[in-house]
Amino acid sequence: MSLINTQVQPFKAQAFHNGKFIEVTEQSLKGKWSALVFMPAAFTFNCPTEVEDAAEHYDTFKSLGAEVYIVTTDTHFAHKVWHETSPAVGKAKFPLIGDPTHQLTRAFGVHIDAEGLALRGTFVINPEGVIKTAEVHDNAIARDVKETLRKLQAAQYVAKNPGQVCPAKWQQGAKTLTPSLDLVGKI
Repeated sequence: MSLINTQVQPFKAQAFHNGKFIEVTEQSLKGKWSALVFMPAAFTFNCPTEVEDAAEHYDTFKSLGAEVYIVTTDTHFAHKVWHETSPAVGKAKFPLIGDPTHQLTRAFGVHIDAEGLALRGTFVINPEGVIKTAEVHDNAIARDVKETLRKLQAAQYVAKNPGQVCPAKWQQGAKTLTPSLDLVGKI
């Protein structure tokens, strides 16, 4: 069953954020756009590169009114140490959510039961808490945050422009389409 256009289910988790432990819930996602980025575990190989990529683009997320949340199956205590010891992860100014009970990984369909870890999953969530994009893939393949930003911008565009769709490779400011019978067979 797809999670697209479904409401984020209630949850409560602890995160390490800007030197403090904070609680994050589904209510934390409301009122702004969010990108939930699931990773297998702290102290792995590809994960720090992805955290660093998100950190390098964090100002762009903020300018779009969006928050980034990194989620692993570790505890928030492990995330504190990861943030303090990894030069790449140390750049993160967004919450690092611990999911040791696997509540979030299971709710988003990215849990690997045999390993107790998460697949690499990325979800863009609108300010009402509705999931608008989902990407899940093998843990050996790290993501490019620029694509997450593109999807966020596309989701924001269609939210503000009902009846419009963003074609393949759409970028902010590019032409969109208005679905109609006139377009059928003409593209």
